[in-house]
Amino acid sequence: MSTLPPEEPTPYGASAEPTPELEPASGVIVDEGRGALPFALIHGESLVATAAWSAGEAGIELIDASLGWDVVVDREEPLVLHDPLCPMTPPEFLADCVRAALATGEVVVGVRPVTDTVKEVVGGRIGATVDRESLVAVCSPLVLPPALLARLVGEGGLPAAGFAEQVAFLRERDYPVLLVDAPAGARRVTSVADVAVLEAQTRPAR
Repeated sequence: MSTLPPEEPTPYGASAEPTPELEPASGVIVDEGRGALPFALIHGESLVATAAWSAGEAGIELIDASLGWDVVVDREEPLVLHDPLCPMTPPEFLADCVRAALATGEVVVGVRPVTDTVKEVVGGRIGATVDRESLVAVCSPLVLPPALLARLVGEGGLPAAGFAEQVAFLRERDYPVLLVDAPAGARRVTSVADVAVLEAQTRPAR
């Protein structure tokens, strides 16, 4: 599980209202290093296709990751990194994260509460239970506003890693990071069994 000590996450309430038009933003669906799971099916579509649909509905223009981030820097647009292992992240939430990044100038990251029991390990031995209130689970998206994206590209970019590791990397280099509470449907899946649970949880009511 990818966890971080939190700052106070900004509350988010999903809305059924249409997503207002978004300022131009570029996005990448990050499937590198995630094995075959992004191609599992949820509601009849692959996770990666579902994540791409959500980004498109949010008004984010997806670009080919092989083009490099310099293209987005030249456009002076925010870059949205969206994880296909969070396939049911609502378009409205993605758009809200982009707006927050533009408004604050901070890196914006979606997070969920930690529900699993977490133990300390000291000297190879299992120790005390960690207070779950002191942790968050990183989900999606990770949004880089234009100025910080340009700085990051100039410094060599992000390491190829999971979002939690990338957030830690950014914090270590004094990038401002804003954690935003994501809706329940935005949870991260780590197995085919998780996908089945998420599909059941997000199946439309009849």
